[in-house]
Amino acid sequence: MSIHGIFPIDKWDFKSESVLMDLPAEDFALLTANKTEQLYSKGEIIFREAAYPAGIFYIIEGKVKKYKVDKDGREQIIYVANQGEILGYHAILSEDRYPDSAAALEKSRIAFIPREDFLNTLQQSAVLSKRLLKTLSHEFAVLANSISAFAQKSVRERLALQLIVLREKYKVNFQPGMPVEINISRNDLANIVGTVRESAVRILTEFKEAGIVQTKGRKIIVLDVNQLIKIANYK
Repeated sequence: MSIHGIFPIDKWDFKSESVLMDLPAEDFALLTANKTEQLYSKGEIIFREAAYPAGIFYIIEGKVKKYKVDKDGREQIIYVANQGEILGYHAILSEDRYPDSAAALEKSRIAFIPREDFLNTLQQSAVLSKRLLKTLSHEFAVLANSISAFAQKSVRERLALQLIVLREKYKVNFQPGMPVEINISRNDLANIVGTVRESAVRILTEFKEAGIVQTKGRKIIVLDVNQLIKIANYK
């Protein structure tokens, strides 16, 4: 089922796939004149926090996690980026280093666009400039909601909320009634929720016993998204 109308998914999920969609042909040609493509294996690093940005990254196929690592080496996954989204542009726009790291969540094909091409296109393309500004504004709102959730919601509520968001990201050629398989490790799920693996597994087991989700190995299938919405207590 679609959750639009019963859950405000846009408050919790920022997407940049529309930034390059149907970009004027001359703008797209300028942007991609020197692009290169690379295959990344699951877990392979795309860029690291504090490195200087040489360009932006466009996800052609696959999924990427953006994350930070604390002083004890623990990951906090900030966001899962999907096919069609761009990464790394924040650091270029702020003329700073990467504020976080990025790694492939699954086998992914990603294009690299040099910094100069991105900036030149941004100067010449009113469409791209407007879209990026809109995207940055939306991201700020989503991050504010996420900070509020971490401060005010229980682990159980946060896990339900993230399963709702991940369900949307893992839809492929979706039709009403089709099951959606979330293919994610329990460690990555815990790092998205902001808890330890044991707590994520325990609550996931409770959801499974209640008939809310089904698991097949590392895959999670949401059976009752309405129950997750109730548990998430998003209002």
